[in-house]
Amino acid sequence: MNVLIAERYHADYSRLLRDALPGLRLCSGEDPEELSAMAPDFPIWFGQPDLLASLLRSGARPRWAQSTWAGIAPLLAADLPRDYRVSRSVGVFGQVMAEYALTYVLAHERQLLSRLASQVERRWDNRQPPSLGGRRMLIVGVGEIGQSVATYLAPFGIHLTGIARRPRPLPGFAEVGGIADLPRLAVEADYLLNLLPDTPQTRDLYDAALFARMCPTALFINAGRGTSVVDADLIAALEAGQLAGAVLDVCRVEPLPAGDPLWTAPRLLLTGHSAAPTLREPVAQLFLENLARFQGGEPLRGELDFQRGY
Repeated sequence: MNVLIAERYHADYSRLLRDALPGLRLCSGEDPEELSAMAPDFPIWFGQPDLLASLLRSGARPRWAQSTWAGIAPLLAADLPRDYRVSRSVGVFGQVMAEYALTYVLAHERQLLSRLASQVERRWDNRQPPSLGGRRMLIVGVGEIGQSVATYLAPFGIHLTGIARRPRPLPGFAEVGGIADLPRLAVEADYLLNLLPDTPQTRDLYDAALFARMCPTALFINAGRGTSVVDADLIAALEAGQLAGAVLDVCRVEPLPAGDPLWTAPRLLLTGHSAAPTLREPVAQLFLENLARFQGGEPLRGELDFQRGY
């Protein structure tokens, strides 16, 4: 079986796949021109969506492509074909995303940054923090990653609600509403965690009207996609005291330009798209599992529905 690896970490993935299946014929790299020359000879692609998109633009087509990312936005560009199969990376980001969310929830509850400022000022800060027990978190996007995050947060006694494409009961959640329920559920949230993908339905979802409904003691965390947030409205909400703070892992343009006003917005922390790093061993294992499924004519884990966009 011929597999083309188009990845920044192609050497690591090549080693992992060769160790597991020595019979695979692998070619790998990260240079788009070199990859494009090789692509027509490989029916299976494995790699990061931006490089896979460049191969598609060269005119090559795979039978199946496995993304190493959870998000596949580059493959949904209007000028790209959709006559092949794609699978996203699933089952590998839940724990690291939960660790990310918990890091900044605890930092907020324990006033970590303000205590550091107090230490710099040599001012004794003995404020007594509350417990996470009973705090209310709204997870917007309760797919595979969102449900995994909920599993890790539930033992802390956090009251969990969620937003999905359609309302439905899910274990661990007091309520899961549809997108139309977001304004109602956002009112009650101490923490709002956005995990939505980039689709036409999720763009500019967080605007002035929604921020105005949120509790002024609430923390907004965006680890989904930057296109979900109207940046100017978020900055205005922070300046007006409509939110206690915001943590942004993703932005509309990355890296964020030096002159962007998000850099200096009050009580806003930028984390540089580091929330859920790709762990290469589990992603390689997912590829091998899906390879067996592909060869056996079985459904793929994380297969993309082009109509829905995820």
